[in-house]
Amino acid sequence: QVQLVESGGGFVQAGGSLRLSCVASGRIFSPNTMRWYRQAPGKQRELVAGSSSGGRSTYADSVKGRFAISRDNAKSIVYLQMNSLRPEDTAVYYCNALIGLGGSEYWGQGTQVTVSS
Repeated sequence: QVQLVESGGGFVQAGGSLRLSCVASGRIFSPNTMRWYRQAPGKQRELVAGSSSGGRSTYADSVKGRFAISRDNAKSIVYLQMNSLRPEDTAVYYCNALIGLGGSEYWGQGTQVTVSS
């Protein structure tokens, strides 16, 4: 079993920055992919960024150049650095993990990010 706990959300003005953290505990082994999703009110959950244990990172077009995903494998933490935030980035941000060849999937409880104009 894997547990994911997000933190770092909050309220920020447009143009500001936030860094989200996701601490993973439990049986985390390679290969694995750690991802950040977000869900705005009335919208579907969307993939924001992903980081594989092989070192590959991917981003949604809407956040490329503004957001950066990184991971500290020794501490089992994945980060999402969010810069140049926009009101449309307002959402609940969720940490997601795909663990092992079977791709067992786990979700965190989410953290709210609110960007004011």
